[in-house]
Amino acid sequence: MPALSLVLLFSAIICCSSTLQPVNTSSPNIIIMLMDDMGWGDLGVFGQPSKETPNLDAMAAQGMLFPNFYTGNPLCSPSRAALLTGRLPVRNGFYTTNAHARNAYTPQEIVGGISKDEILLPQLLKTKGYVSKIVGKWHLGHRPQHLPLKKGFDEWFGAPNCHFGPYNNTVRPNIPVYNNSEMLGRYYEEFKIDKKTGESNLTQMYLLEGLDFILRQTEAKQPFFLYWSPDATHAPVYASKPFLGKSQRGRYGDAVMELDHSVGRILSQLRTLGIENNTFVFFTSDNGAALISAPNEGGSNGPFLCGKQTTFEGGMREPAIAWWPEHIKEGAVSFQLANVMDLFTTSLALAGISPPDDRTVDGLDLTPVLLNRPSTVQNRPIFYYRGNEMMAVRLGQYKAHYWTWSNSWAQFKSGINFCPGQDVPDVTTHEQREHTMQPIVFHLGRDPGERFPISVLSREYRDVLSRVTPVVDQHRKTLVPGVPQLNMCDLAVMNWAPAGCEKLGKCLKGPASKPWKCVWTH
Repeated sequence: MPALSLVLLFSAIICCSSTLQPVNTSSPNIIIMLMDDMGWGDLGVFGQPSKETPNLDAMAAQGMLFPNFYTGNPLCSPSRAALLTGRLPVRNGFYTTNAHARNAYTPQEIVGGISKDEILLPQLLKTKGYVSKIVGKWHLGHRPQHLPLKKGFDEWFGAPNCHFGPYNNTVRPNIPVYNNSEMLGRYYEEFKIDKKTGESNLTQMYLLEGLDFILRQTEAKQPFFLYWSPDATHAPVYASKPFLGKSQRGRYGDAVMELDHSVGRILSQLRTLGIENNTFVFFTSDNGAALISAPNEGGSNGPFLCGKQTTFEGGMREPAIAWWPEHIKEGAVSFQLANVMDLFTTSLALAGISPPDDRTVDGLDLTPVLLNRPSTVQNRPIFYYRGNEMMAVRLGQYKAHYWTWSNSWAQFKSGINFCPGQDVPDVTTHEQREHTMQPIVFHLGRDPGERFPISVLSREYRDVLSRVTPVVDQHRKTLVPGVPQLNMCDLAVMNWAPAGCEKLGKCLKGPASKPWKCVWTH
């Protein structure tokens, strides 16, 4: 692996370079750190007792904590599409109409990907001279037209899909790892993940790639956008040897410790380079912890109900920290209802760019909240979507469920449980139940676990509905769904021969094209 060795050696050398002088630019650098399947309850600052996140806890003490921060969808691919477009997945096309209220994503056999009609954050930042890099997981389509460098990013080190495997490369190929537009190798081959021990150096590689990018752009006096998207906390969970066996929670905790260490290294580099006051950093996760993988390879959603794949709080409420010294007041806590789509609009505002005016943008500008200025965003709603269905809405402290479903009886009986040990009668149902005529309402302040519905006979219930119903009606009336991108599958489109495979002798022959409608079970 000469190419990979050179990349790592070069990164290691430059990370030890001398301190640079502070750079004065009109537009701040932007770093978004998006974890994979990390839960709200995995951080010490949110009550996790295992002491795995000292750097993230310090980041929160130096910045602003968002206890009411949400993803755009309870699954990986749609949530990432929401972040980078500022739009609900039902608008940007990252959903399926093959069945009602089904979660869909981008496995290798998916034909679609992020639509050519969508405008992504790095494309807009480029108009103000930003250089953008994604490090880690992309997950918005693996075919050439969908890859990051076609969607505004200038650099990429990472993979287009989840690190599932290993595969035998006959029925299904192992996932490629890219450096920019060409593959460097594949997971489980050149990029090792030992599923038996949990050992892998991928997080270290992602850290060095991020540090290298920050240094190069600082030296060039160039504003930058770093989208740092490691996936160590997604099953199969992994960590490098120095972290294995070090946590109180087994392999998952080890992965959290290494990610926390990496966050600390990145923030330290910003200080060393003298650019911390000109760099906005936001840390969050793509969806709730995958309780189906717990306890060995899944995290904690704290007091919240269920986890990944569901529109209960455990599936969509995320850990979130904003950090920007000299701009964000230290130790601040904002109870503002916020969403990952807000990072799109907020990043544009920081760069002095107006959001596109030819489409609906769901993300709101959080800079008034971050900078403690008068704000009009306090009363905004949060919509909880699962596929093509709006399942619930939150307004203030109240959440109204219009549909409930965890997963099917067939899936549940096969051992797939999204809410282990958390059954709530008539709420965590195994068949889709509609409550449009009489929504199930919870007060999330008194009842964050969604266990005690407010009585439909109470004045409180009637008052909540009088405020929520117009919001829902207006949303449904004005919603124009995008063309669904996650309906069709085909084994022929898998990662058989990615760009660069010829140089490495890693091209594989795939089957003939036989497309079918993807089956999404939950």
